[in-house]
Amino acid sequence: MKISDPAFHIAAPLSLPPNEVQLWRLDLEGLAAGETRWQQLLSDDERTRAARFLVPRVRQQFVVTRALLRMFLGGYLGVDPCRFSFRQSSRNKPSLGGPHAESAISFNVAHSGGMALLAFTRRREIGVDVEQVRRDVDVEAIARRFFSLSEQEQLGAVSPDHKLEAFFRCWTRKEAYVKAKGEGLWLPLDQFDVSVAVGIDNALLATRPDRSEAARWSLREVAAGPGYVAALCVAGHDYRVRD
Repeated sequence: MKISDPAFHIAAPLSLPPNEVQLWRLDLEGLAAGETRWQQLLSDDERTRAARFLVPRVRQQFVVTRALLRMFLGGYLGVDPCRFSFRQSSRNKPSLGGPHAESAISFNVAHSGGMALLAFTRRREIGVDVEQVRRDVDVEAIARRFFSLSEQEQLGAVSPDHKLEAFFRCWTRKEAYVKAKGEGLWLPLDQFDVSVAVGIDNALLATRPDRSEAARWSLREVAAGPGYVAALCVAGHDYRVRD
């Protein structure tokens, strides 16, 4: 579901079955008109962080994304969005803290351009990424630096007319996997291979040095709208995506 109305609210508690992944798409530009309202959902620390952004658009995007994350988590938990805290792993992956950690809700957030994606599930690791397809990127140079040899070969076989989107498909898939693993910069991007093709059911092709690791994950493209590419990575395969 795409949310663009700054008056958006959750009318009833939200259900999050353990066999579902739920995706919410945020129109950051449309929602920015409600910045004053969204600010009220933030913690004191989050408002302090927001005030440090000197560019209004960047501040608004932070406020909107963080406030809607709190709103949805509050809907799943059945509590006031202001009444819970976050914690971070040793490698900076956020999760629910305090007593609400027992809910086993996992979430991940990504944003690019004027869009943000929020992903939620229970009792499984999750990662999501979205990228605005831009032409001001050096596809070949970035691929040589960050992609595996297999991915570079796949990209080299794509026709020039489709290479830019293939590049961003590869990038979002790699980012989604890294975020799901919770490894951040500690996971070298050339130690696993993803597919750059459209319509692949599971785009994680290989992992190194542990080859069996690939079978633990489901990596797929998800719809993001015109001009954007997005990917979702989830531990396991016994789930459905609701968006």
